[in-house]
Amino acid sequence: MTRTIKVSKTPKDTGPAGWNQILTAARAYPQLQGDIQADWVVVGGGFAGIAAARRLSQLTQNESIVLVDANRLAEGPAGRNSGFMIDLPHDLNSETYAGAQDEDRKQIHLNRTAIDFAREMAQEFGMPKQVFDPCGKVTGAGSSRGEKHIDSYIKHLEILGESHRLMDAAEMKRWTGTDFYSKGLFTPGAVVIQPAAFIRMAAEGLSKRVDIYENTPVTAMELGSEHLLTTPAGRIRARNVILAVNGHIQSFGFFPRQLLHVFTYASMTRKLSRDEQQRLGGAADWGVLPADPMGTTVRRCSDFMGSGDRVTVRNRFTLNQSMEISEREVAGVIRAHDKAFSARFPMLEGVEMEHRWGGRLCLSWNSVPAFGELEERVYSAACQNGLGTVKGTMSGMMAAELAVKGSSQLLDEFRSYDKPRQLPPEPFLSVGANINLRWKEWLAGVEL
Repeated sequence: MTRTIKVSKTPKDTGPAGWNQILTAARAYPQLQGDIQADWVVVGGGFAGIAAARRLSQLTQNESIVLVDANRLAEGPAGRNSGFMIDLPHDLNSETYAGAQDEDRKQIHLNRTAIDFAREMAQEFGMPKQVFDPCGKVTGAGSSRGEKHIDSYIKHLEILGESHRLMDAAEMKRWTGTDFYSKGLFTPGAVVIQPAAFIRMAAEGLSKRVDIYENTPVTAMELGSEHLLTTPAGRIRARNVILAVNGHIQSFGFFPRQLLHVFTYASMTRKLSRDEQQRLGGAADWGVLPADPMGTTVRRCSDFMGSGDRVTVRNRFTLNQSMEISEREVAGVIRAHDKAFSARFPMLEGVEMEHRWGGRLCLSWNSVPAFGELEERVYSAACQNGLGTVKGTMSGMMAAELAVKGSSQLLDEFRSYDKPRQLPPEPFLSVGANINLRWKEWLAGVEL
């Protein structure tokens, strides 16, 4: 018996993927043309899809693996995030990123396992430090409210027994070049990446074992003893399917009314001149996460592959259950971004933003993944809850292990989460959520 799924929507990303735009031209993978056969097909070429494909390549010997992406690799959310692989609790639904102790300890273990998996890829595929930098992370505060968030988080870290170090205003200025931050909290376990370059280099390394197709959205699936995936110019017959499509798992008809589709926004400067770099001072590469989850994330990156030295700011969140935003919505955050940039970098007055974009996040009401075997030999590695680099990597790994091995100690730990909770009905959900986001941003004050 077969069942046909019509995919209701394919991904639409608004604005350029800034991290991808600043790199030299990427290797082009073909669009699927005609019919092919495979043992495995991974749908989605972001962090979850790349991790799933690599783990499949480790667990299977002579079986064929295909990875398809609806667009170009690193043009979607994977090329639009801030590039932090965070090991510690980082729940965007919380006030200070922290949660219950037992859940946080489990999450730390899973996050670090995913980071180790990514580190192995970085080493195997020759990624330089500017692509994968195990430098730890700094959470920065620019107000007494932000400092209280840091103090609260420190207490949680002490209970968990996690290493950390406070940075005073002088040290923050020496490191960042700006005197905006009054306090910083350094934790050593995170990795900072150039997200688009990571995806590109990982795909290049995997392409020796995995057949990759770009601009190949799946428009329908016929499920049976052998699944048939239809794309605009071809079809794939495969016994096993892993859907690594984050929020677009709902476009395939799964997890209805269980997922929140949140967009966040970023702006990236043009290349800084040598004089502007000297005026800024500080380290050549750094990143600061906001003490308040609604605050502004900042990255400074030095030249890599001709990208130039640049500064990126990211803030503002909107709930868009359509999974799409307009150019007008991206334009609507310009003032907030320029204000955040000016507050932190008055010495860079006159430096224009070259790239502005929005990026999709997928969250569940109870901050759990949308994971598991959905139909016979169809697996979900979706809903990363705002931490796609790490949780996406873990979700892809675990989907491959579930499909091939069925059980493992790590998989059992990952599968112990509850299912995503049902959401309130519309229009109450969207109206209420966006009002709540604006209220939290107002409370964040200068941290925004």
